[in-house]
Amino acid sequence: MIKNLLLVLLGWMLLLGPAFGQVESPEGEKFSGFYPGINFDRFAHQIESSTAYRFYFDLSEVENILVNINAKDNTLSQILEVVFENSDLKFVIDGKKRVFITKGSRLDFSLGKDFFQIGEKGEQTDSLQGNDELKRAFTRNKLYVIGSPEKSNSATTATLTGKITGLETGNPVSGAVVFEKINYSRAIANEQGLYSFTLPKGRHTLFVQNLGGFVEQRQINLQGDGSLDMAIEENIISLSEVVVSSEKLTNVSRPEMGVQSLSMNTMRKLPAVLGEVDILKGLLTLPGVNTVGEASVGFNVRGGAADQNLILYNNTTIYNPAHLFGLFSAFNPDMIESVDLYKAGVPVKYGGRLSSVLNVNAKYGSKEKLKASGGIGLMTGRLTLEGPIGDKTTFIIGGRSTYSNWLFDLLEEKTDFREGRASFYDLNFNMEHRLNDKNIIRLNSYMSKDNFRFDQDTLFGYQNQNVNLSWTHYFSERLEGEFVIGQDRYKFGIEGRDNPLNAYDFGFDIQQDHLRADFVFEKDLKHTLNFGFSSIRYGLRPGYIDPFGSASIVNQEKVNSEQALETALYFGDDFEINDRISVNYGLRYVIYNSLGPNTLKTYQPGQAISESTVIGEKSYDKGEIMNTYHGPEFRISGRYNLDKFSSIKAGYNTMRQHIHLLTNSSSISPTDTWKLSDPNIRPQWGDQISLGYYRNLKANTYEFSLEVYHRSMKNLIDYRSGASLVLNNDIEQDILRTDGRAYGAEMMLKKNSGKLNGWISYTYSRSLLRTAGDETAEKINGGEYYPSNFDQPHNIVLVGNYELSKRVGAAVNANYSTGRPVTLPVAKFVYGGSERVFFSDRNAYRIPDYFRVDLSMNLEGNHKVRKLAHSSWSLGVYNVLGRKNPYSVFFTPVNGVLKGYQLSIFAQPIPFVTYNFRF
Repeated sequence: MIKNLLLVLLGWMLLLGPAFGQVESPEGEKFSGFYPGINFDRFAHQIESSTAYRFYFDLSEVENILVNINAKDNTLSQILEVVFENSDLKFVIDGKKRVFITKGSRLDFSLGKDFFQIGEKGEQTDSLQGNDELKRAFTRNKLYVIGSPEKSNSATTATLTGKITGLETGNPVSGAVVFEKINYSRAIANEQGLYSFTLPKGRHTLFVQNLGGFVEQRQINLQGDGSLDMAIEENIISLSEVVVSSEKLTNVSRPEMGVQSLSMNTMRKLPAVLGEVDILKGLLTLPGVNTVGEASVGFNVRGGAADQNLILYNNTTIYNPAHLFGLFSAFNPDMIESVDLYKAGVPVKYGGRLSSVLNVNAKYGSKEKLKASGGIGLMTGRLTLEGPIGDKTTFIIGGRSTYSNWLFDLLEEKTDFREGRASFYDLNFNMEHRLNDKNIIRLNSYMSKDNFRFDQDTLFGYQNQNVNLSWTHYFSERLEGEFVIGQDRYKFGIEGRDNPLNAYDFGFDIQQDHLRADFVFEKDLKHTLNFGFSSIRYGLRPGYIDPFGSASIVNQEKVNSEQALETALYFGDDFEINDRISVNYGLRYVIYNSLGPNTLKTYQPGQAISESTVIGEKSYDKGEIMNTYHGPEFRISGRYNLDKFSSIKAGYNTMRQHIHLLTNSSSISPTDTWKLSDPNIRPQWGDQISLGYYRNLKANTYEFSLEVYHRSMKNLIDYRSGASLVLNNDIEQDILRTDGRAYGAEMMLKKNSGKLNGWISYTYSRSLLRTAGDETAEKINGGEYYPSNFDQPHNIVLVGNYELSKRVGAAVNANYSTGRPVTLPVAKFVYGGSERVFFSDRNAYRIPDYFRVDLSMNLEGNHKVRKLAHSSWSLGVYNVLGRKNPYSVFFTPVNGVLKGYQLSIFAQPIPFVTYNFRF
């Protein structure tokens, strides 16, 4: 009994001891000790602390390895053989007692004499240039000694700085994350690829990741202040895994919530209609993002309207983000670097929309050499060129067009659309010039144009035109500023040529000139300050119609033009309170002035705005302020780390929107017009509160997130029954002020690595509207809440990728969502001697639910690094089940009987194939 008690007591002493076992190694060869289920990382540190052995391994590969052994005069090799017995990890120990642990196969190596030498003045570089493949293999485990012990002071910490560049291009890698897990320290590389953070002196394992790239690793011994420059794989996916986003390390630790990132490599694997890589279709696989139907322009985020999303393309605003009735995105995939969607936690420098901000970052070209890429599909073709101009300048130019008219020719002769035609093109040109290490100038330009007609006589068209010039200046290592000036324009037109007497030109256009200055100041290790201002001058021609030709008798008519100035000042702070708590907070103050020249009607106070309550008119001169709206926008979000792999987050933000989309459809239409706030139409306002739980599982192989949210909105626009939206100079008489609320929950589980990877998401979302309580005109549905046009409570998305081999991958995309609301005729009655139709309450019914499955396969060429061209094929089937998903329903009288019809856009399987190349 006493013997057993002593054994138990001895076991507890070993468990509670600082080393979980004593190491006896007088000759550095034999080990004795009890290791009761400790993790391998801690075991390695124990061996290193008491012997001359040094371990080199990827922490994520050994994170699930436990050392549970009672050693007695065993060699380290014998111990490791037992520890790794049931895993695929291999090890090798060289003559200098360096232990290299790898996955799958054992290293076979011989190193140069100077491979582990210390650099001068505490500076190191891991340059991988040249043909030394052996050095590249060992870079992840090479020990970099940073700083000089002789020059080190008594401080227990030291500052590590450096620059991160792309291995292939040599360009700075902006946004790369440098992370140290033990102390929860991290840094994000700025525009120049520079990073800086402070760590305790001693041994550390650094992890580095860029958007779309796999995780890199560096081993350092930090003895004092110094630098380490790193060259990493840039936007290249490891052949053995697919990285969905750059949040593998920051999903838990970042303070912001409601942020989704997608790499172009991920979106290229998604099945897409007609084989075109599409950003907007990729966004629809994320929780909280939906659309009202196939081939719809725009998207809806957390119950918001399509016009409540701010779409930025390198600091330019895109008003119509699609081509060809919504079949294709407006963005050329070969021009895009990264995509970020902010559903909550919107950065304080952004504003002007209620629901979300979609930030699309385009490329600026390769520094290394002239390159080309492109693709040829069934309906579209694209070509991109990029490269250096001298030593300081890079460029990238891309174009895309369609040759879709052959589809119309395949239609039967009796079909009304057989004479239809449709075409589009878009052009991008970006250039970057580095004056010196402190000044960078960038030019961004984008232009797109769509034309389509359904008969010989009427031509529809719309176009985007965007250009801006930016200057980035680094005032110091801590302060940087970016200054942007530019112009954005969107317009559409309709040309009617059916009859010379009725020939006309109808159109609308909006132009905005913008100026902004954004500053980032790294005050210290705990505070990163963001501040600046932005200003936008709007100019609208809300609608006009002109006669075409001398024979036309069409009367010229136009809606009064509109001007406004929107200015915002902002300040924000990323505050790392401690290892567990981080807060991001800010204030944005917006001032909006509606400007003349204009003439507005005035109405009786307290009465409904209508033709009968007009009491006069008021004219304003050019540049005169008609009225001013102003107010603050609050942004705050915080994170609390429960442990190293899980956290909870909460956030609150308010937004204001001064521009409104006038539309009688559920999605954005090319013929929709926009309206600025004025004395009769107030700006939209909304706030959102959200709470989330995040957890990474199985060594970051899986990511789980759960977010719940509630949004309140005021001064939304809805319309009276029978409203007229076209060429209406008194549109305020047909508008009803509406309040809204949206709430829901979003769940997502992602698998980031392995042959089988992807994600599944579920969204429960409600979007409800109600006529404002002080609206005296008309009460829709008796003043009760009713579903908005884009209220779709349930949405489930499954995205799966399976690596059949290193060159062949298959993908599946399945999507289910609740049918959207519609208003239906429910009865008929006789009034005034004629038969009339009685409609239900607004949006009281729903179209059938939506369900679609897509399949695709990607075939890569051989993976030789050095060859003339790299090519791949994408092929698959969109809507493989051939389900006739309804886009809308409509009713038409046939022989005096009102009959209902269902419209489906893609009612049968659509095969696609695309050839992609780059050289």
